[in-house]
Order: sequence, then structure tokens, then C-alpha cells
Amino acid sequence: MASILTHSQVWEAIDALAERYGLSASGLAKAAGLDPTTFNKSKRVGPDGRLRWPSTESISKILQATKSEVDDLNLGGRKGPKRGSARHMPLLGFAQAGREGFFDGSGFPTGSGWDEIPFPDIADEHAYALEISGDALLPLYRDGDRIVVSPAAAPRRGDRVVVKTVKGEVLVKQVSRLTAQRVELKSLASAQEERGFALTELAFLHRIVWASQ
Repeated sequence: MASILTHSQVWEAIDALAERYGLSASGLAKAAGLDPTTFNKSKRVGPDGRLRWPSTESISKILQATKSEVDDLNLGGRKGPKRGSARHMPLLGFAQAGREGFFDGSGFPTGSGWDEIPFPDIADEHAYALEISGDALLPLYRDGDRIVVSPAAAPRRGDRVVVKTVKGEVLVKQVSRLTAQRVELKSLASAQEERGFALTELAFLHRIVWASQ
């Protein structure tokens, strides 16, 4: 006889998925474009004591956000995560990214100063994560947010990017214009000025592919 999923098993699976990718339940909801309180413990039981269940839409969105499949939820403890569905990705504080020793000549993570976080496997083996500190990138990125950056993803107009100049300055901007010789970068925060660079002035220009907002 097939077993029936319980209320606690479903919510525990969502909590486990969030933890697997270094997120809180609230962070997982935000990453999926849901209200941050969607998976709060207070939302799991109604005022009258009746059990509340997550919607199929919310589950679908968190699977999309983490590039996971239904089996990865490990519902009821029947299956473990799909092999290859996650890997340990290098993590560095944004404030450290401008220092020497963290990127090689190709702009790929290097050295022993990186931390690691579990994250869904993506095609770029050189992808890495940066943790935002401070409020310089408000309102888009807040203190503690993590952004995942892919050196292999070709940036296009409108993409958000991490840029490092040959002088060691690291910026998070939005591409407003990109040619074979020059890039114009739009600020994410209104208080910051827009910048333009010849590509020869840049150590790298990497596209942001995910953020834990």
C-alpha cells in the first residue's frame, strides 16, 4: 500500500531544500519570487489550528529557482538528492574580491581563501558566489545577499555583471552598452555614477546568473 505524505514531511522537505542551498526558508521564498513569509512556520498552521499546505505553484517555483527536480525534495525521506544536482561552489565576501590572490589571470576563482556553499550544478565549472556586505547596492542587493556569477555566460545589454578593473576595483553594475572595444555600465544604486571602460581596462566582466534575494 502506498504511503501518504504527511504535513510535516512536506514542510521538512522544503526546509531541507533551503538548507541544502545555503538559504533560510524565507530566503528560498525570495529566491523563487514569492512573498518572503510564504514558508514561515507561522504560515503552516492556521489561527483555527487547521494545517496549511504549500501550494503546488510555490513548490514549482522553488524547484525552478534552485534548478532542482521533484525527487530532490526528498519527500518522506524516500530518496536522496539527485546525483549531480548540487555541488560546492566557491564563496567569497564581496569586499575581498578586489584583493590579490583570489582570481587567476583568466578571472577564475583560485587560491585557498574561498569558502564554499552547496548550489545546484550549473554548466560553468568556474562559477562562483559573492556575499554582499553593506548597503552600497541597495535597493537591489542587501547586506548578506549572495550573487552567483558565471564567467562562461556571455554578458548582454541589460545584464547585471561583476566587473574587476586591472587596477583592482570591483563593481556590480548593469550593462547599458557593450561593443568589441568598450562597455558602458549603469548603476544599480541611484547614488552611484555610471561608468564606462575600454575592455582593455578590465581584468574581467562576469555575468550574474542568480541572486538570493
